[in-house]
Amino acid sequence: MASRSRFASRPAALAALVLAAGLLGACASGHAQSALSPAGPVAKVELQLIAESLWIMVGVFVVVAGLLVFALVRYHERSGDQHIPKQVEGDSRLELLWTIVPFILLIILAVPTFTQTFALAATQTGPNVLDVTVVGHQWWWQFDYPSLGIVTADEMHIPAGTRIELTLESADVLHSFWVPPLAGKEDNVPGRKNTMWLEADQPGTFPGQCAEFCGTSHSEMRLLVVAQSASAFTQWAQGFQQPGSQPQTPQAQDGMQVFQTNCSSCHAIGGTTFQGGQTASGFPIAPNLTDLSAHVTLAGGTLANDSADLIQWINNPQALMPDAIMPAFQGILTQTQEQDVAAYLEGLT
Repeated sequence: MASRSRFASRPAALAALVLAAGLLGACASGHAQSALSPAGPVAKVELQLIAESLWIMVGVFVVVAGLLVFALVRYHERSGDQHIPKQVEGDSRLELLWTIVPFILLIILAVPTFTQTFALAATQTGPNVLDVTVVGHQWWWQFDYPSLGIVTADEMHIPAGTRIELTLESADVLHSFWVPPLAGKEDNVPGRKNTMWLEADQPGTFPGQCAEFCGTSHSEMRLLVVAQSASAFTQWAQGFQQPGSQPQTPQAQDGMQVFQTNCSSCHAIGGTTFQGGQTASGFPIAPNLTDLSAHVTLAGGTLANDSADLIQWINNPQALMPDAIMPAFQGILTQTQEQDVAAYLEGLT
């Protein structure tokens, strides 16, 4: 009996463990993402389709479960009852009923799904549309604004109330671009260009994530979409196009020299001669650092943008993001040189 009890308790314990993991996962903070709080037209349409499907399925479950309970109560075997219930096999009325009803439910689901799917897949054009190319790298995001001559990383600035037409590419492996409050997922496929669009109703900061396993540090491949008012976005774009890239302190000047020697072959900085490097496919090797001081986070959203984390990243990025392509400068640069580079990068505006 004890052995049976122990084995019988295992499914219950496993169910409790799964439930606890789900509840703990739902309480994650710092980079909370939810498709249940839509902040744009695409996410609202997608949530509406999910809700319609859910309520239809709930209705079907209630009806079927109700009929099952009724049959169990009404027709269960009673003591001394030898009566055989009326048989309904071959009843054309019932057969028509459970054929027509599912067909109607499928039509109710199919019509809005097809119409909205094609509407969301349509390429957005016009004067109130901003084109952005999104390139997935291991493990960071590149955002290229062709009409503005801007290339940045990990934080995509957009004007609120403007449709953003995204062209999705990959520099290495399969990635998937996903910002739950604004739109659903779309894959970044090597050698192929996929498209999608999104829009933010109001200014705000919306977290996103790579949704396709892409290597050791996949879970650290995060992003932020920063929706701004039209004037704030214009100011950001103009600042990026005319950056303050000259060091303002002796320490920053020393840091610029160290950066030029050790970092400029990979990283580009606007307003300087540092153009960075490119892969064989023409993609940047490393993030553009022109507006680094304005970023909320560092290293794909895994670190706060402050001196301590920046120096730690320069010193040994693999300790923070396993298999990061950026080399560790521990033992190559002195502590003072790392601090100088940090001071230079923090002064980029």
